[in-house]
Amino acid sequence: MINVLICDDHRVVRQGITQMLSEAADICVIAEAGDGEAALSCVSTRRDELHVVLMDIALPGRDGLDVLQAIKKAHSNLPVLMLSTYPERQYAARCIKLGASGYLTKSTDPDDLCAAVRKAASGGVWINPVTAEALADAVANKRGAESLSHREHQVFRLLTLGHSVSEIGAQLQLAPNTVSTYRARILEKTGTKNDVELAIYATRHSIAR
Repeated sequence: MINVLICDDHRVVRQGITQMLSEAADICVIAEAGDGEAALSCVSTRRDELHVVLMDIALPGRDGLDVLQAIKKAHSNLPVLMLSTYPERQYAARCIKLGASGYLTKSTDPDDLCAAVRKAASGGVWINPVTAEALADAVANKRGAESLSHREHQVFRLLTLGHSVSEIGAQLQLAPNTVSTYRARILEKTGTKNDVELAIYATRHSIAR
């Protein structure tokens, strides 16, 4: 039996995923979490029981990518599948680079969801054709949003949402000077000159904010 932890801040989503996975005789959802801290606590206390974590990217507080990194640092052999409303080309490559065992959208077919859980539990990485294309693009692109580090991408997203350097620093627990350094790198990598151009860049490239 493959034991799964589902982390998503929407209860109805957790229930829906649980229902889909319950159709598989070899998969069982043994725990749920509504945010990243709860997921980390569950992993810490129930690691011996868990085989796969299925986690949303957009979580309150610490986002799913931060939680992914924390889980992989503490439990490198625990597979984590990322689940999101964002299309593969926006986050799939980034998630897999950070150690995820696959990336699924919330419109994924139930059979594919179960197949991904089985693949992850066996130590493999679930990669569909769209994700494979996103990975290839990430390797080919040395500049642009795909070249941003995880922290740079966090700052990028908050800048395009209109947050100031001080606000970003407070949210990410970084010194304003550090945020300014990240901002300068982001502008250079995306070929933009200011926050307005950066927001336009995000819109033109359909980057989730």
